[in-house]
Amino acid sequence: MIIATHSGKFHADDAWAVAVLDILFPGSDIIRTRDTSLIDAADFAIDVGGTWDPAGGRFDHHQKGFEAARQSGVPYASAGLVWKEYGARCVTALALAHTGHQLTEDAARQLAYAIDDDVVQYLDLSDVGAARNAPGGYGLSAVISGFNPNWLDEQRLGHGEAVEDYRLGQFRRAMAHLADVMVNQVRYRVGALLALEQVRQSEALENGRVLFLKNSALPWTTVVRKEMPKVLFVISHSITEQRHMLHTVPANPESFDARADLPEAWAGLRDAELAAVTGVADAIFCHNGRFIAAAKSFDSAQTMARQALQAVDDARAPEGPGAGNSDTAAEDALEQPKL
Repeated sequence: MIIATHSGKFHADDAWAVAVLDILFPGSDIIRTRDTSLIDAADFAIDVGGTWDPAGGRFDHHQKGFEAARQSGVPYASAGLVWKEYGARCVTALALAHTGHQLTEDAARQLAYAIDDDVVQYLDLSDVGAARNAPGGYGLSAVISGFNPNWLDEQRLGHGEAVEDYRLGQFRRAMAHLADVMVNQVRYRVGALLALEQVRQSEALENGRVLFLKNSALPWTTVVRKEMPKVLFVISHSITEQRHMLHTVPANPESFDARADLPEAWAGLRDAELAAVTGVADAIFCHNGRFIAAAKSFDSAQTMARQALQAVDDARAPEGPGAGNSDTAAEDALEQPKL
């Protein structure tokens, strides 16, 4: 296979697209050129050539009249166009190679959609100028851009073939970096997929408000947030560190806000100080952000969970006589059907 993309400065979208094809067609010859005869002769033309024709291996988005976009409205660049066509196949290949699991077609497709949502669309947004780069001040697009030769490199190497050879080497380094990103994305999501049933079948404690996971390495956040609205805290056993963790449950995936925080009095305390406040002899620490704490034994972690639940209940309890006539109660009454 011959995969052609443009010469000169590269971007995350073309590097990602070529990396996907290189995973699926290992050993392909990658050429970076503006020579139309070489582009036309290639099996794939990425981000160059003025044509979008997946069946013909053409994945450009610069041509006049190109308006392809996701259902969300996010426009496609070459990363998204190649991922749209080959993402599920790439996920399947990486899952088998790096986790040993053969995904169903539907599972691979769903994982590919999720990776597009989390990663690929931001590469496209950056390339078309709709966003400065991938999320964050120094996101993935900016990281990949940094692999390009700068003016000092060009001054050292001169112009022509020397700098282009160097740029091709840097392009391959960028591809390798993005391939690692893909592998990590797939490994995490396959792990989360395989963990679903274990998390769903974990033991519910304290009238369903605490969940106990026997292995803290299980990815649990999404399924608990989406499927277990009663759960306020999660106890997990860290097998490697031989301690039990007490976690809060994120209220949404975009922030650190929790359904309920750990008690304010615990914040930032460790060992004897935390033991003195909780009465738990083997308490280890509570993060200053009050989203995680730890104790040596399960019984101690459960005691801390009960204290955290009591603090939540106390904070939510009506204050004094007549509290039932609060504004909230009045608002609830307004929701009752009128006769």
